[in-house]
Amino acid sequence: MASICYTYTMPTITTNKRAYHDYEIIQTIETGIVLSGPEVKSVKSGNINLSGSYVAIDKSGTPWIHNTTIASYPPAASAQQNYDPIRSRKLLLHKKEINSLIGKIKTERTTLIPLKVYTKKGLIKIEIGLARGKKKYDKRETIKKRDADRKIKRALKQYRQ
Repeated sequence: MASICYTYTMPTITTNKRAYHDYEIIQTIETGIVLSGPEVKSVKSGNINLSGSYVAIDKSGTPWIHNTTIASYPPAASAQQNYDPIRSRKLLLHKKEINSLIGKIKTERTTLIPLKVYTKKGLIKIEIGLARGKKKYDKRETIKKRDADRKIKRALKQYRQ
């Protein structure tokens, strides 16, 4: 009797493509986020923008995501009179993870960048990355490598036909 293995892919809501271009991602961490009810509906419908956002850890050791835009949810507009779409939102991490990140940020000269927003078991999760900035020549090298890989795949595809 053969067993069937199912792979579960988490539906990605949005990806920060600019972060992958501008930064070298060293490590990724999955975090939760504190949102209000209408914000959850808005995020699940795809009204979130990660461009220009970053993660900072305050003096009390609480991680916050800044400059993330979550548009207001239209059916709940009356309940959201003074809604600020760019407000800072708290991230949920274990104390050990926070302490580890603080140590790496200080010693390795890195930063925390949000990479993806997705749902997992009905909850909204954010994947943040410990990242180091790329130099201009590193970006060019990445683009050249990607173009070369694309040409190789195209040539192999033509060869197989």
